Amino acid sequence: MGTDALFRLSSAPETETVTITFEGRAIRVPAGLNVAAALLAGGVHNFRSSVVGGSPRAPYCMMGVCFECLVEIDGVPARQSCLTPVREGMTVSPQIGAAALSFDGGE
Repeated sequence: MGTDALFRLSSAPETETVTITFEGRAIRVPAGLNVAAALLAGGVHNFRSSVVGGSPRAPYCMMGVCFECLVEIDGVPARQSCLTPVREGMTVSPQIGAAALSFDGGE
């Protein structure tokens, strides 16, 4: 199986860039991308594992409909990476299975 990135950024001149971290690996990307595009351009293939069976999953629709791009961002699980813009210092981890939900409602 190849290890090439599934997604490539255009060759337009870069403007400002930011560095995000995925599983301890720094990925430098243009500012303004969403997290899913940044991870795909960085060669990430496995964003989460399915709740049933643990199969690896990756973004499909890139517009917030399919929920295949769920990741943990800065310790917050089940974030849609295709709808979240990157920012400097962001830490991203794969979503493993179902996210633990808190039902305390802050009360």
